[in-house]
Amino acid sequence: MTKEQIAKAKEWDLLSYLQTYEPQELKQCGPREYCTRTHDSLKISNGKWCWNSRGIGGRTALDYLIKVRGMDFVDAVEALCGSRAPPPPERPRPKPPKPFQLPEATRFPAAVVAYLQDRGIHPELIGACLQAGTLYESRKHQNCVFVGKDPEGRARSACLRGTRDRFRLDVEGSDKRYHFALLAAGPDCPRLAAAESPIDALSLATLVKLAGGEWWDSHYLSLGGTTPRALLQFLYDHPHVTQVSLCLDNDKAGLEGMERLERAIREDAELSRRVRLIYRNPPPVKHGKDYNEFLCACVQAARARQRQREGAR
Repeated sequence: MTKEQIAKAKEWDLLSYLQTYEPQELKQCGPREYCTRTHDSLKISNGKWCWNSRGIGGRTALDYLIKVRGMDFVDAVEALCGSRAPPPPERPRPKPPKPFQLPEATRFPAAVVAYLQDRGIHPELIGACLQAGTLYESRKHQNCVFVGKDPEGRARSACLRGTRDRFRLDVEGSDKRYHFALLAAGPDCPRLAAAESPIDALSLATLVKLAGGEWWDSHYLSLGGTTPRALLQFLYDHPHVTQVSLCLDNDKAGLEGMERLERAIREDAELSRRVRLIYRNPPPVKHGKDYNEFLCACVQAARARQRQREGAR
């Protein structure tokens, strides 16, 4: 190998090299930025490249072939000088999915009860969920664990919500068709209220109870977001439901989500015949974007009125 060959190899920047010899590896991810299809965290811009997930980078294609592709110096120089082709990139093998497993529970869910009561959720509803096994407190970190079950009562999904911070996480291996639900007293109940999160679903039921209604006269479902998957599954599993109230957040994502959910029902041959009424029912915007914020505002207003009455005595 000569000095001239080394100098020639160092002239190749990575973008030019990939455009010339491996264009299938390039993917544009910004106006002047590229990444590779094999490693989407490897960014190329301004004549430099950086593999962010590994914390390495460089300027030349020679650096790339040595640091990323694992070639030795001589083979890399010869490849760039045209006398030896580089080996194809090794694509990472996908990890096998982890089997679904519920986190270990603590015996006394004091942190979960206190947290949900602080969010305005009525103790009766908390007790109903604890008894049904759709809510418990994890032994580690004292998180709320909201459990989604199938019609046979088997746990199929779970989402964690922190009681001391804004931590949120879906348990790995969860089946997203089955989300947390608070079921009506009767299996032939025709009414369903759907919200984005478990706490919003519980807030809806609490608002019914505070208004003097019977919360168990309706099903309440958490969708785990705004996609229709859990809603459609619930409707298929509960064939008596004919009325759906869409109670998503009063923001752009929620409003668009309600439109998407209604369209999904209308485009389903079976559900479009059965579900007669679909309401779009976001919370009043002046009280926050979701139903838990609305509930907390209602609870605070009720407490303020109570204090005024007590002060007038």
